[in-house]
Order: sequence, then C-alpha cells, then structure tokens
Amino acid sequence: MPSEYSVPAPFSIADSANSTDIIFDIAAKNPTHTVVLDKTGATWAPLDARTITERVTAIAKGFMAQGVKPGDRVALLSATRTEWILLDFAIWTAGAVTVPIYETSSGPQIDWICSDSEAVGIIAETSAHRMILDHTDVAGKLAHRWQIDPVDGAPGVIEELIAAGEAISDEEVAARRRGVRADDPAILIYTSGTTGRPKGCMLTHSNLLSEIEAVLSSGLRSLLMPGKRLLMFLPMAHVLAHAITLVAIRSGVAVGFYNDIPNLVPEFAVFRPSLILSVPRVFEKVYNTARQKAHDDGKGKVFDMAAETAIAYNTAKERKSVGLALRVRHAVFDRLVYAKLRAALGGVCELAISGGAPLGARLGHFFSGIGIPVYEGYGLTETTAAFSVNTPGAVKVGTVGRPLAGNAVRIAEDGEILLSGGVVFTGYWKNPAATAESINDGWFHTGDIGKVDRDGFISITGRKKEILVTAGGKNVSPAGLEDSIRAHPLVSQALVVGDKQPFIGALVTLDSEALQTWKAQNAIPVATPTAALVDNADLRSAIQSAIDEANKTVSHAEAIKKFRLLPVDFSEEAGELTPTLKVKRNVVSEKFATEIEAIYAH
Repeated sequence: MPSEYSVPAPFSIADSANSTDIIFDIAAKNPTHTVVLDKTGATWAPLDARTITERVTAIAKGFMAQGVKPGDRVALLSATRTEWILLDFAIWTAGAVTVPIYETSSGPQIDWICSDSEAVGIIAETSAHRMILDHTDVAGKLAHRWQIDPVDGAPGVIEELIAAGEAISDEEVAARRRGVRADDPAILIYTSGTTGRPKGCMLTHSNLLSEIEAVLSSGLRSLLMPGKRLLMFLPMAHVLAHAITLVAIRSGVAVGFYNDIPNLVPEFAVFRPSLILSVPRVFEKVYNTARQKAHDDGKGKVFDMAAETAIAYNTAKERKSVGLALRVRHAVFDRLVYAKLRAALGGVCELAISGGAPLGARLGHFFSGIGIPVYEGYGLTETTAAFSVNTPGAVKVGTVGRPLAGNAVRIAEDGEILLSGGVVFTGYWKNPAATAESINDGWFHTGDIGKVDRDGFISITGRKKEILVTAGGKNVSPAGLEDSIRAHPLVSQALVVGDKQPFIGALVTLDSEALQTWKAQNAIPVATPTAALVDNADLRSAIQSAIDEANKTVSHAEAIKKFRLLPVDFSEEAGELTPTLKVKRNVVSEKFATEIEAIYAH
C-alpha cells in the first residue's frame, strides 16, 4: 500500500489574483448571466452579474467611507441568504477580511471570535442577534455594528452602506480591489471543532482560488456549468458551503440561498436543483424518513427490498458486474420507488456532494443506486473545504476520493493523514504554537487516521484523538460503529465509549419523529415522554438490532456489549453538536458521565 500520492496542478494562481475576480470577471464577459436566484415570496428572481457587481461595488464604497481599511476583519453573523454573499464580496472588494460566524452562535462564542480576530465591526442578521451581541464584552469595543434586517424604519446594512458610500468614486473602489493580492487573508474561520476553544484558521485568496480551480479541473466540471442550479442551504459560515458557492458561481451555476430547513424538501420541488451539497446527517434523515413513511403506509417490505436492490446494483456497477436479474429488479424498483424519491428532490438532480463528516458506504451506494450519485469528499477548514473528492468516472464508494489537482497526501507511520498543496492554510490566527503543532515540514497533520490505495483513493478510518483503547489494550475506532447504528430509523445519534474500560459501550439517542410512529405502532400514548421509554423492553430490542448489525462489522473485542438509551437527543443549542451536526465527543462524555458509568456498573 503506497504511503504518498500526489496530483499535479494544470493551473496556477497569479500573484495579483483575488477572490473578487470571480464575480467581476463574469460581469465583464457576460453581464446578463444569472449568478444568483433570490427568493422573493414564492418565486426565485434572477440576479445577473452586472446587478451583483454594481451592488457589491456600492456596498464596498460604504465600508470604505465608514473607515474599513485593507486587512481589517469584519465579522458576518447571519444565516444563509443572498445578502451573505453580497456582503462577503463587498468586504473583499474593500480590501478587508470576512470573519464568518454561525447564526446559531452563543454570546460567549461571538464574544471570543470578535475579540480574538480583533474585528473592527460586525454585521448581525436580526434584532435577536443584536440583542445577544449587546450583552457581550466585545460589543462596546467594536467600531461598527450593522444589521441586515431593517429595524424600526431604519435602513438595513446594505441600504445604509450604499448611502454612506455615495461620495466614493468607482476608481477608488477599483484601486482598493486591485490592491488585494493572492497571498492576502480572505477569510478567518473559527473552527467549530469537537474539542477545545475555536482557533482562527487563516485562508488566503490563493487558497480559495486553488480550491475553485482544483474542483473545476476534476471530473465534476462536466456537471458544473451554465444552466445548472444549486440550492445552498448549509450555513455559509462553514467553509464547505462558502467554497462550493464560489465554485458554483465561477463555473456559471446559478445559486439560490435558503435557510428555512423545515420546509426544505417542499422547496426542492419549486427550485428544482441540478445539484445538492449537504452533510451526511441530512442524507441519513432523508433515507430514514422515506423508509419510515413507506413502513407507515404498509409498503415497508417493498421499500426495504428496493433499498437492498439499489445498494446491490450500485456495488455491482462499481465492479462492472451487473447481472441481468439485478438489472431487471432495479428497473422494476426504479418505477415503483426510485422515481418518487428523485421527484421529491425536484426531479432533475444530477448529483449530490457530501462532506463535513464520513458518509458511509451504505448511504453512498443507496443514493447512487436510485439515480442520484453522491460524490463524497474529504477536507477540513484548514484545507479550504475539499481536499479530495470522488468524481464521475473516478468513484470508489466508501472512500473520500482522490486528491484534487495541486495536492498531495501522505500516510504517516502511525496512520495519520498528512496533507500538502495549494488549498492548505497558512496558519492559525495569532497562534504560532498551534500552527507549529499542525504544520511540520510543509505537511498539515489532520489528526485523522486512514490509508491511500494505489489509485490514490483515500479512506478515513477514524480520528487519532478518538481512538478508544480498552483496558485489554484493544484499539477501537468508533466512527464505523456509530455510522452503522445511525442507519436504524429510530436512532438519531450514537456515541461509542470504552476508553480504558473492559469493553465497548454506546450512548444512543432517539429520533423524535420516528419515535412517535413507534409509539403508535406499539399502543403507547403519544404524549409519553422519552424518559419513560428508555427501559422499555420492546424499544430496547429494536435498538439492540441496530447494535447487532453494527457489531457484524467488527471483531468480537471491538463489539458493543452494552448500550444506554438517553432521554434527550443531542443538539447544537445544548452544545453537544457542531453546526454541521457532528457530535462533540468531549462535551457529551462530560455531560452524560453518569450514564457512561452506569454502562460499566455491575
């Protein structure tokens, strides 16, 4: 097995280039090209390149007029919406650096990010955000506090900045924009992380442009072109959403921004996206919801057979060995089941990209098998989103693909994945110790454990810090077990435990919607609280089946011997999940220490 694999770059990033070139180049070449689809009421209105660059320029004038200087940090606290990308481009055009903040962030998190980044101002989305901000220590130290939504008749930030910058000439803005170089910082992203205090990750314009050109040099280019549509509903504060939005704009794909997640699926039918970007938990939810609905309607056996067929079909297709019987069975289920699932996503979706956490082979094969290929990738904030990705014609489900152009991967002696290339960050903000610990001899130490095959496909097997070592000395990676347990429709989250313990255990939380259906099926009053069901024999038996399936994937020493059902689900609000729905292992372990101890009690 090779220990290193690299892919040369068929492109170069000019020293004078910066991320604003993406939109200004489109406006110069094709000013009427639709860049953004903006939701107004029930419709999606097109915004062309000329309109967007005019707005970006006018907003940048306002920043300049209000004293924002080249290199200043401007925090942006907002959900995903059209204004987000306009303000982002305007901050760069004014020569400043965007500091994205999740709209779900708490007061202490906002306080830390603004203080540590030394932001000169913050753009808050709503009055509720302003109220949280007003109770932070940093509030009085910020030179500017803007708000996107108008309040009490006063203009919102865009109108305010446009009015403030009327005296600034176009030439002044152009000169400020031209002064931004490729190696200048573009964004300062504070890693949400599952452990420790967030660190400011500095990404340059060169990092962003390298990411864009690398993706467009891959097999995904054939699916990224004018006429295609992307519905962006992930938080723009996350590097994956930010980077892929820029990729889409650069390639001519029209982007719509949406944040009403409860109504997301109905919106698919209206927007009709060509491609979808999401995190594994959303794909799991789509699958489990569809499966549960089929079972509720008495069609569960058909759905399960269809799912098994989709997985078998795509597995065989990958091996180029689809037999006639499987082909016929797949065609039958395509009419009965798969077509309806594709229609629920708008009917024209050609691909989905999954990132942010491991997807797992079963979901990858399922979605690809029903006609919506999911191309799983791998990356971190420190690699400007995608470092590697599966692409049309170069797919190995269960892996995270090959490195994008201009990047190299190396596997250290202890199995840690090391990365280098144009997308790798320059360092942590004001934190040379953390930078030195992460980057050694030009290689970024990811903390992930994995391998690379002779074709360059990377497989992630776990996190270095998350490897559990039992009292018997057995090393166990929890990720695969947790992924398998979450496949059960009743399960929301799973956390495998057992470090320094005699055996492996697990904490399991329940999916609230699926649990309601289970209550009805088992003649249990709907109002019965979850806490009253954690010891229910039938419920525990159902979850035990999920544990048994997970245990089939590992050795006896790695198998889960006991589990505890928790009365509450993990949530971002309670601090147990990151904004991309990854479990914060240390937080959960501390908060539910008593439940973990109970697993190992006599």
